[in-house]
Amino acid sequence: MTEIEKKFLTLPDKDRETIISYGASLRLTSLKKRFFLADHKVKSFEKQYKTKLEKVQSEGIPDDANHEMHEDYIEWSHWVRVAKKCKKEIALVQGIVQQGLRTENYPYVGY
Repeated sequence: MTEIEKKFLTLPDKDRETIISYGASLRLTSLKKRFFLADHKVKSFEKQYKTKLEKVQSEGIPDDANHEMHEDYIEWSHWVRVAKKCKKEIALVQGIVQQGLRTENYPYVGY
């Protein structure tokens, strides 16, 4: 157990819940921004090459592909992985956020 975990566990339950709730909300916002960027990049490559990455992966990069397409393929693969990872994490964190934000004056504020 790390030092921060030890210190965190010394806090009252209410404070730990509040910290987790606020942290989850901030993390969700960050993940949604990252997903939006990744999704935009993926769609840009799909538009440019008029295909999906899965098709390129199954059929291979065309023999007459230039250097740019080879570089784009690497970047495209990266952004597809980022989008998938963000989507999974968003689903997990959303479950915490949907419990609501705990504040001192109001028991729960959520959406």
